[in-house]
Amino acid sequence: MITIEQLLKNSQPLNSPTERLDKELLLAAALNKPRSYLYTWADQAVSEQVLAVFQSYLARRKQGEPIAYILGEQGFWSLDLHVGEQTLIPRSDTETLVEQCLLHIPNDDAWRVLDLGTGTGAIALAIANERPLAQLVGVDFIEEAVSLAKKNASTLNIKTVTFIKSHWFDALAGERFNLIVSNPPYIAEGDIHLQQGDVRFEPKTALVSGHDGLDDIRHIVKHAPDHLIAGGWLYLEHGYQQAQAVQKLLVERGFSHINTVCDLGGNERVTGGRLC
Repeated sequence: MITIEQLLKNSQPLNSPTERLDKELLLAAALNKPRSYLYTWADQAVSEQVLAVFQSYLARRKQGEPIAYILGEQGFWSLDLHVGEQTLIPRSDTETLVEQCLLHIPNDDAWRVLDLGTGTGAIALAIANERPLAQLVGVDFIEEAVSLAKKNASTLNIKTVTFIKSHWFDALAGERFNLIVSNPPYIAEGDIHLQQGDVRFEPKTALVSGHDGLDDIRHIVKHAPDHLIAGGWLYLEHGYQQAQAVQKLLVERGFSHINTVCDLGGNERVTGGRLC
């Protein structure tokens, strides 16, 4: 029988820049063990059942399917989240958005925070994990995403977030918040990046927003003041070339203290402001 180390070395190539890591993650999942097990027990023989599962994972990965969808989970902030094909895969760049929100949300006050287009619930749950007094609402217009976010909250035992179905603000009439945050769709129709990498497998409704990628951001900026208290904050993730356009939208809608922050790759990724 083949050992763990032999399997990692001799299994079919994936032509991935992270090939060894991909294989380790998939084999550890097939074994139902942590990655450290692969090194501690490198000479351990692999059963036919595990081998079959691993090979099925490799075939899916070779077709380009994201590791997160294959395994059904993804790390974000300090949390392990369930993911599904009905939602975007949480990415480390979005942690910049969480960081900016946390700069404003006090530790000792029950701020109301709204997460628009919550998907897996990643942003809302990360904030709730760091600010236990805050009361959060996460909305998504896809029922399966709302269910997934609720599942993540239950798994993490986070009870200060309410997830509901809503298309942006539609189900929130009369409600106001101290802070609104969103990672909305912001890719332009026909963008070549839609045919590359993981996004080929992700839902287009969570990625594409009109001819310039700004339709949903325009909608959020337009309606956010109706759901913010005076002096409330709005923070948005956006494309790396959209910062000036988002800043302009915020200024025109009466926001001040506008700032843009770069992501881990040095790209302008998050812009926010305070309602005057």
